Amino acid sequence: MRRIRPLLVLTLLLPILAPPIADAHEIPTEVVVQSYVKPEGSELKLLVRVPLEAMRDVVFPLRGPGFLDLENIDETLHDAATIWIANEVQLFEGGVEIDSYTISAVRLSLPSDRSFRTYEAALANVQSAPLPTSTELYYQQALLDVLIEYPIQADTAEFSINPNFRRLGLNTTTVVRFLAPGASERLFEFSNDPGVVHLDPRWHHAFARFVVFGFEHILDGIDHLLFVMCLIIPFRRIRPLVVIVTSFTVAHSITLMGSAFGITPSAIWFPSLIESLIAASIVYMALENMVGSRWERRWLVAFGFGLVHGFGFSFALAETMQFAGGHLLTSLLAFNLGVEAGQILIILIAVPLLNLLFRAGLPERAGTIILSAILAHSGWHWMSDRFSEFFAYNHSLPDLNAAFFALLMRWMLLAGITGLIVWFMYSVFSRFVARQKGKTT
Repeated sequence: MRRIRPLLVLTLLLPILAPPIADAHEIPTEVVVQSYVKPEGSELKLLVRVPLEAMRDVVFPLRGPGFLDLENIDETLHDAATIWIANEVQLFEGGVEIDSYTISAVRLSLPSDRSFRTYEAALANVQSAPLPTSTELYYQQALLDVLIEYPIQADTAEFSINPNFRRLGLNTTTVVRFLAPGASERLFEFSNDPGVVHLDPRWHHAFARFVVFGFEHILDGIDHLLFVMCLIIPFRRIRPLVVIVTSFTVAHSITLMGSAFGITPSAIWFPSLIESLIAASIVYMALENMVGSRWERRWLVAFGFGLVHGFGFSFALAETMQFAGGHLLTSLLAFNLGVEAGQILIILIAVPLLNLLFRAGLPERAGTIILSAILAHSGWHWMSDRFSEFFAYNHSLPDLNAAFFALLMRWMLLAGITGLIVWFMYSVFSRFVARQKGKTT
């Protein structure tokens, strides 16, 4: 019995001490997928480069201390390309999925290879002779290049792609370069799976996508939500809401569209400053609610802070403009429309709930103070943290060069346009307020 115990201990320890086998791959934390999409004649070429370690559940032949057995790996690479790339990605021509394909070439590349910087170099590399069988390459270091060809009706059709590469890693970044005939390269970069992406979107594609972007952004942005709540807590009737929300909407539309046309400073501290001011706007409006305010004047304060929030919207919009194609103005209007739809939804939900709360026994004045104090508390913490980040940057005076003066001229133009809009809104709202006072008297 004593002779059996050492054997039993060794059996229990063996799974711990033994090195991992090739098919027990862990999910990589960060995966970058590079790809080219090029329609040409009656076929569409899809070139993809993926880290080989992302091809899990595939047993690669090994030799020596864990090097890939390049002499016997071709069939396994083809299987990996089929399972993890060709079967996952979806390509569409005119909205119809292309359901047939041919894997024309697969090739391993070294981590130092830079052929995917251009389409021509990437195509030549994947079609070139494989690495020498004597190459010592671990699977964690290898890159898998794949060329897939799809039959198409015409290279001028509308093409779209659904990459479906999210499963390759915990965080997957996909870069897609679309090369349409006779057009410049169009670059897309997104995290995880963006759904179906129109590679050369028509105006209605861009409009629909950006309405959704705007709607989702206002609902995801908790600081924007709290600011809207600050605006409406003391004023829940139709007329004050129309004036205040219209003013806020017009203001953030000005800076949102201005930013899209290049007025945003390039300083790295500017986004931090805007985020700090957005938090400060919540604190200010909440404090104003607590001490009391008149809706006839609040529209002007909402306008001022709306300019700040517009820059905040522009930071989110900048990340999605790659999906606009050549429809910049359409996408801006659609994004703004989505933001307004989100604001209206917030108001339609919040106003009845607030009225119900105040009718349930909570005095309106006390309720306004309590709710505003809670919002001010949240905004104060955000403001403190964000201003700390802002002051951590190294601030310096800008260089007085041609680019600075060009930006200054654009800012002056924007200021002039903003001033005219404020004057026009003041005239309209003054008449509106006077008419309302006349009705009450």
